[in-house]
Amino acid sequence: MPAKTGQQYIERVDQAQAEVWIDGKRVEGKASEHPAFKGVMKSQAELYDLQHDPKKKDYMTFEDSVTGERVGTSFIQPKTKEDLEKRRLMMQEWAKHTGGMMGRSPDYINVGIMAYGAASAMFGNQDPFYAKNMQNYYEFCAKNDVSLTHTLIQPQVNRGVNSAQLPDPYIAARIVEKTSEGVVIRGARLLATQGGITDEIMVFPSTLLQQVEEENPYAYAFSIPNNTKGLKFICRESFDYGKSNFDHPLGSRFEEMDAIVVFDDVVVPWDRVFALGDVGVCNRAYNESNAVVHMTHQVVSKNVAKTEFVLGILQLMVETINIGQYQHIHEKMSEVIIALETMKAFLISSEANAKVDKWGIMTPDFGPLNAARHYFPKIYPRFGEIMQLMGASGLMAIPSESDFNSEIRPDLDKYLQAANGDAYNRVKLYRLAWDVCMSSFGSRQTLYERFFFGDPVRMASTLYNGYDKQIYVDRVQEFLNRSESLIKNG
Repeated sequence: MPAKTGQQYIERVDQAQAEVWIDGKRVEGKASEHPAFKGVMKSQAELYDLQHDPKKKDYMTFEDSVTGERVGTSFIQPKTKEDLEKRRLMMQEWAKHTGGMMGRSPDYINVGIMAYGAASAMFGNQDPFYAKNMQNYYEFCAKNDVSLTHTLIQPQVNRGVNSAQLPDPYIAARIVEKTSEGVVIRGARLLATQGGITDEIMVFPSTLLQQVEEENPYAYAFSIPNNTKGLKFICRESFDYGKSNFDHPLGSRFEEMDAIVVFDDVVVPWDRVFALGDVGVCNRAYNESNAVVHMTHQVVSKNVAKTEFVLGILQLMVETINIGQYQHIHEKMSEVIIALETMKAFLISSEANAKVDKWGIMTPDFGPLNAARHYFPKIYPRFGEIMQLMGASGLMAIPSESDFNSEIRPDLDKYLQAANGDAYNRVKLYRLAWDVCMSSFGSRQTLYERFFFGDPVRMASTLYNGYDKQIYVDRVQEFLNRSESLIKNG
C-alpha cells in the first residue's frame, strides 16, 4: 500500500495488540482508546493525513517509479539537492503541526532506514544475506509506510564495566542462540520513545562495542513487529493526565511515551537480521551509512520549527501583557531570534554543501548539522528559563478550563484579563507556556533535548577528535614562518 492515512495508522496499531505495560497493568483493548496513548495517536494520525492534503501532496509524497503510487517523502532516497529540500519541507510540515514537540515523529527513523537501505552493501561485508535483508526491509517500510520506534542503548546498571561483566550477562539484551527459525534475544534495551504505538521496532546496533575472540553477543541489528512474541514495552508514568487541550495543550496531544524494551527470548526471523556478532559492522553502521547525517537533518529541521514555536509563544506573551517596551525583554527575545537564525543557517548550509555519497545518495554536509546538534541542547533549556522569567507569576495564575465553566467565571474575567484580550485566552496562552517550561511534559522535553544524541561530553570529544583542524594549524604555521623569514631578510 502507498502512503497511509491516519485511520490506517490507528487501525494497524490497535490490531497489533503489542504487549505494553503501564502503571502495573498490561494495556488491554485498543491502544488508541487508552488514556496514555489516545492523545498522541490522534496527533500522529493527523500527521499521516497531511500526506493526503491535495495542496501538499507534491512535497509530502513522491511517486514510486515502479508502482506509480504515492510514497511518504521521508522514505525518499534523495539524488539531488532539490530532493533534500523537498524532504525538508515535508519534515517541517509535520514539525510545524506539532510545534516541534514530537521528537520521534515517524520521519526520524524513516530517514535512517532509507540510509541503511541505500548502504545495504555495508551490511553485506559480513554476509551478502544481510545486505539483501536490509534492502528488502527498506523497500517494505517505504511501500507500506511502516511506523517505527527504535532502541539503541543498554540499561544503566554499572557504567564502570561493560555489559558482559555485569552480575547477570542477560541484563543488556544479547544473543542467546541461533535456531533454524532465527536468532533468540534475551535482556533489555533503552529507551523506545513511542514504544508500543508504532508498527515495528528497529534495534540499532550499540556503538563502541568491544571486539572479543569469538562473536560478540551484544553486536546485532534487526527489526521486528511490535507484537512479536516475548517482546514487552514497560512504560514510564504518562504525562498526559487526561485533561483538556486547554489545561494541558501539549501533554494532551504530544505525550510520546518512553519505554524500556524487554526481550524475553524473542525469536528474530533470519530475514529480519541485518548484522550479527560482527563488532566492526555494528560500530561502523551509524556513520558509514550516513544514517547519522540524514537523521540529524531531520532533527535540525524539527528544531527550527520548535524554535519558531517558542518564539511565537514568547512574542504573544509580550503582546498579551504589554511588556514590549522594556529593554530586558528585547534582550531575552533577541536570544531566541539569534538561536532561530543560527539553526536555520546550519540547516540551509548543510543542504547547500550537500554531496552525493558513495552509496549514491545526496547527503547534507554534516559539519553544520553536527554543530547544530551540539548547540541546540545547550540553548533549549535557556528557552524555558526565558519563558519563566517573562511569564513570572502569570505562569502560576492559571486556573483550569473547569474554573472558566463555573460560577466564578466573572472573577476570572475581571482579574485575569489581558492588556489586549480577555481572561480566557490569556490563561489559555499561559497554560501553553507552562506546558513548555514548567510541567512534567515540559521538563521531559528539556531532558530529552539535552541528551537527544547522547552524552554531550562524549559527543564533544568525538567532535574534537574527528574534526579536521590541520588545515588551520598549517595556515598559522605558515604565518609564523613568514614572519620569521621577514626578520631574517630584513
